Amino acid sequence: MHLSYDPVRNIAYIRLREATSVEAETIRLSDEVAIDLAPDGSIHGIELLNANAQLRAADGGRLVLDLAERHIEVPLPEPA
Repeated sequence: MHLSYDPVRNIAYIRLREATSVEAETIRLSDEVAIDLAPDGSIHGIELLNANAQLRAADGGRLVLDLAERHIEVPLPEPA
């Protein structure tokens, strides 16, 4: 998994799988959330527009990762 963030455009992308040569289908869940699906229905990634507001809306402004037996909390930077 890879999380990238563009602070200029305020867009975050959560990549769950490596890109392939096969074109993904993009499904818009809302004006601010899109899901990229492979032909087999697996999720390649999730795009968040207006990312600051969406990522800060939950967990007190922290990115929370629960990985097997590890729990990691990373404070998100304040929006510019």
